[in-house]
Amino acid sequence: MRFLFLSIITILMTNLSNAQNKFDLRKDHDAILVQDVDRSAKFYEEILGLKEIPNGGLGDHIRWFALGDNVQIHLIESTDETEKHKGVHFALNTADLKGLMEFLNSANIAFENWPGEKGVTNTRPDGIKQIYLQDPDGYWIEINDSRF
Repeated sequence: MRFLFLSIITILMTNLSNAQNKFDLRKDHDAILVQDVDRSAKFYEEILGLKEIPNGGLGDHIRWFALGDNVQIHLIESTDETEKHKGVHFALNTADLKGLMEFLNSANIAFENWPGEKGVTNTRPDGIKQIYLQDPDGYWIEINDSRF
């Protein structure tokens, strides 16, 4: 019975691995619910420096922003409340983390490291420095200095 169970797991893992290669999935966008789409759009444009792009005619309550590699962030105005946790975040990277931290300080945008110490980085076990900040709706954003 144990052999049968291990055989089934092996087959499933092999098929999953093949499916991942077969479909060549890539990130397209993240969509988040925001209370005030204009306030959030201002943050993503002025603080994070993202470029707003056309939203495909979806109306004024939805705004799209471009990241590199054709990945987008979609802001959708909604009165729905969502719970925010630091462990649930999206991550961006920059070649100039120090300069970004200086900019955030000058713009009075609070940031912290993973343990919660204000205004400083921490270094992950793989050597990457990182900070965390929150957008106007409380979503956590990691920014690190990894460049793949």
